[in-house]
Amino acid sequence: MRKILLSVVVIAIAAVLVVWLFRSTIAVRVMSVAVENGLLADPIGDLPDGLHVTLCGAGGPFPDPARSAPCLAIVAGRSLYLVDAGSGAARHLTWVGFQPGQVEAVFLTHFHSDHIDGLGELGVVRWVGGSHRLPLPIYGAEGVGEITRGLNQIYRLDSVYRTAHHGPEVLPPTGSGFRARAFPEPAPGESNVVLEKDGLRVTAFKVEHPPIVPAVGYRFDYKGRSVVVSGDTSKSANLEHFASGADLLVHEALSPELMGVLQHAAEAAGNEAIAKISVDVLDYHATPIEAAESAQSAGVGHLLYYHIVPPMPIPGLDSIFLRGVNDAYDGPVTLGRDGISFSLPAGSDEILESER
Repeated sequence: MRKILLSVVVIAIAAVLVVWLFRSTIAVRVMSVAVENGLLADPIGDLPDGLHVTLCGAGGPFPDPARSAPCLAIVAGRSLYLVDAGSGAARHLTWVGFQPGQVEAVFLTHFHSDHIDGLGELGVVRWVGGSHRLPLPIYGAEGVGEITRGLNQIYRLDSVYRTAHHGPEVLPPTGSGFRARAFPEPAPGESNVVLEKDGLRVTAFKVEHPPIVPAVGYRFDYKGRSVVVSGDTSKSANLEHFASGADLLVHEALSPELMGVLQHAAEAAGNEAIAKISVDVLDYHATPIEAAESAQSAGVGHLLYYHIVPPMPIPGLDSIFLRGVNDAYDGPVTLGRDGISFSLPAGSDEILESER
């Protein structure tokens, strides 16, 4: 028995030494396989026909280790769309399993910086990764053209350099940059159908985020399944109207109680600016309970919180954020974080939650 044990120990030590001596070669091989598998993967093709929603950014403007800046990936059939593109959107989209080169369009809810400051990188990575011959369409209410013109100006030289270096066959110059798809902000009670394609209908409706104008939410309808995205808004009867009967409501929320903690901490630290902002933001965001009330009023199948403010990096804060929610809404609730995903298969009433 001792000889057997000794032999096992010797073999184990030898194996460790071999791995150590050839660690670089092994690492290169592992990297090669991983990259090849990643390039061959078809994460959209592997999904069943239907609507699929993934949070590539579940947070707001504050840093949060579990929640990046606002970014929502929606797959309808075989097409990938984003709602908003906050900081690092392209990287976080890759982290949750999608390729930026697959993005067909972005829908902007409004023009606050935390919802648009990842557009530049997203546009470049999409172009480079997909050899696109047309710019990335950016849908938004009036004013979106100013955003796309600025981005195109900023990245003009970069696109010239890249085409010159890699060639127009790899990076067609016509495919760089952004193309605005502007629509009028709908009046209360009205909506605009901003896209109809391959069975998908995307409808924009007005939400309440004063003094930010325009501000819209979106409803995605595909083969009998529906997802509504609030964008930034205080409690909105108009949103409740257009969310009526939706399978999934993705609603922003801000906790006044936790913002109060931030306010008092800022005051104690003598930071008057942060203290004032902590109070100011209360009047143009919905509380978790208000979002739950809207979900109940609209009769939606599932409530998913995103654009969660403030950050909650300490265990135990989730329960404070969600306090009273179950009294306001009798359906299932999910507190979003990056990577949370929902599948709504066509021809079904299932709402399947997972984590990518």
